[in-house]
This record gives sequence, C-alpha cells and structure tokens, in this order.
Amino acid sequence: MGLSRGLSAALLGLAMMGGVARAQEPADPQKKTPPPASDDSGPVQSNDGIVLQKKTDEQKQQQQPAAPAEAPTQNPNGQIFSMRVDVPIVSLDVNVLLDKTHQFVPGLKPENFLVLEDGVEQNVTSVRTSKAPITAVMLLEFASTSWPFLQDMRNTADSFFRTIQPDDYIAVETFDMRTHILTDFTNNKETVDEALNSLTIPGFRETNTFDALYETLDRLTRIEGRKYIILVGSGIDSMSKLTLDKMLAKVKATPNVTIFTISTGQLLLTLADARGQLGPMTRMSYLQADNQMRAISEMTGGLAFKPIFQGELPDIMSQINESIRNQYVLTYRPTNTKNDGSYRKVKVLLVDKEGRPLKMQDEKGRQLKYSVVARDGYKAKLPVE
Repeated sequence: MGLSRGLSAALLGLAMMGGVARAQEPADPQKKTPPPASDDSGPVQSNDGIVLQKKTDEQKQQQQPAAPAEAPTQNPNGQIFSMRVDVPIVSLDVNVLLDKTHQFVPGLKPENFLVLEDGVEQNVTSVRTSKAPITAVMLLEFASTSWPFLQDMRNTADSFFRTIQPDDYIAVETFDMRTHILTDFTNNKETVDEALNSLTIPGFRETNTFDALYETLDRLTRIEGRKYIILVGSGIDSMSKLTLDKMLAKVKATPNVTIFTISTGQLLLTLADARGQLGPMTRMSYLQADNQMRAISEMTGGLAFKPIFQGELPDIMSQINESIRNQYVLTYRPTNTKNDGSYRKVKVLLVDKEGRPLKMQDEKGRQLKYSVVARDGYKAKLPVE
C-alpha cells in the first residue's frame, strides 16, 4: 500500500519534469511562421494549417457586389436624334485676267482681295489657287435653222474638243425642241469624238434654249464639285415652256457652275445687216439673244464670246482654258448668318495694302488693265436644307 503510493508520486513527478523540459526546448529552425497578412490577402497556409485572416472594413466594402448599371435612356421607337449647327461658309471662284492678253494674273495674296456681300465687307479666311481637271458639259444648239449656224457650232465644238485633257470629264448634249444627251460624263476622248461626229442631220427647227439650260443645270446639281457649261448657239429661244426670268432664277440658285457662252452665226448676221437684209424685228431678236447669252455668263462668273471668223476660236478656247484651269478660290464666313433663302449680292475687288484699288504695271512701268471675274452672288440656304 505504502509502496504503491510512493510509486504513484514518483510517476507524477517525472511527468511534470517532462512537461517543463518540453516547454524549454529551443524552437525548430526549420519550422516557418506564417507570413504577415496583407490588407488584400486571403487565407494563408502554413505548416500548422490554414490561417483565416480577419477582414478589414475596407476589404468588406471592396467585396460587396457593384450596383447594376442604369439602363441608357432610349428615344421613342428606338430612333436616333442628333443636333447639328450649320455655320455657313461661302466659297468663290475668282479669275483675275489681263484685259489685253486675257492671261491669268498669279501671285495675289489674301490681303489683295476685298469681298463685299450686300455692301458689307467680309473677312476672307483663305485664298488658294486651283489648277485641276474639269467637269464640263458641251451644250450645243443643233437645229435645222441655217447652215452657217450649224457650221459655227461644229467648228466651236471641235476647237473645245482639242483642249480636253486626259483627266477631264466631258458630257455632250444637244438641243432643238428637246434636249438630247449624246454622251454622259466620260474621260474617254474617243467617246466624245464619236458623239460630235454623230451630228449630221438636224431634226426640228425650234431652239428651246431656256428649257435646255434649265434641264442641264438641274442635272448638274447632283454632281459634286465645280462644273462648267460651254453653251454654243444663237441664243434665240423659240418656244420654251420656261420664261427668261425662271431660267435666270435657276442660274442664280445653282451653285458651283460657271457658264461660258459662244454665239454662232455672227458672220452671217454681220453681212446681212451690212446689206440691209435684216429687218428691225430680226435685228432686235438677235440683239436680245446676245444680251441673254452675256447675262447668263456674267451671272455665273463666265465669259461671253461672239466670234465672227473661225480664226478667233483658238484664242477663245485659250481664254476659256486659262480661266477654268487657273483660278483663285476664296473662302469666307458671311456676317449675315441667316438661313432665309435670300439672294446675296457679292462683289470682289482688288486692293493694295492701304486699301486702295490695286494697280498693275508691266516691266516698262506701263499700267495694265485687268478684270476680276466672279459670280455676282449666291442664294442662302433655307432652314430645312
């Protein structure tokens, strides 16, 4: 009995000593401590197991699901609406030609151009020279009126044909009682030549110049860029549906079109008038026709010609080419920004640095006369355009 108590006491003493010894053992150098938890780390695995870190308030907020995005506001019936503010910009083609030689005057600067719109000076924002291929319509009067008129038309058309460049786009139209398109715009000179050679026997005697020009202008509104019309005919209008005023209104309302007119039959009329073979009514009719041709060309910034002899045609074609292939392009923002559809009168002048009329001189100091050729105005847009 006493022995058993002594043995129990001894065993209890040894157990307590072993516990103290285990508590004083040095730490195992190979045993790793768990790394410090970062703010955004998840569970960390160590040799002793998985350590779950306590989440901070910031992490709790970051892990909260984002609020659903608001649905975009849709227009009724899924339509897309946009707002556009149109700032009007006017572009003018201006030719400056010497009166004697009809040569283009190069080297002018923006400060040399004075643009007046309805009498108000405009601020020209840019001036550049343009020399590019042309897009032109040969509008030819082909009616059974008189052989000299037909011959003049053919000679004029052939002269212009010889000036066509490879990159030019040319269309050929004729008119008598109706307008006939012989060839649409093409840069194939053979096609244009074939169209001109097909003019052999005319049909009707009537010449509806107003209708033909109106229809041609209407077609040109669908073509972008600068266009030209070479109108060759007597200028007489027999029985057009349109009046002169309506045709001129169409000329004013059509932008980016310059018309050059060449009157035919001038030699025949001159000889007949000299012999007293022209009556008062016939003379008045042809004078009115010449005035109409000149008004059409001047209104669009073109030139009007009345050649008497065939030898004048090369010089005329040279002037036309000098005008359409070398020109100044002026751009400005009008002070009148109203889109009221009104017609704005425009006048272009040349001035020196002090604002006085520009004077030109040749190498010998002799004063040179010149002409500024440009449209006399434009039609403002309407709000619905």
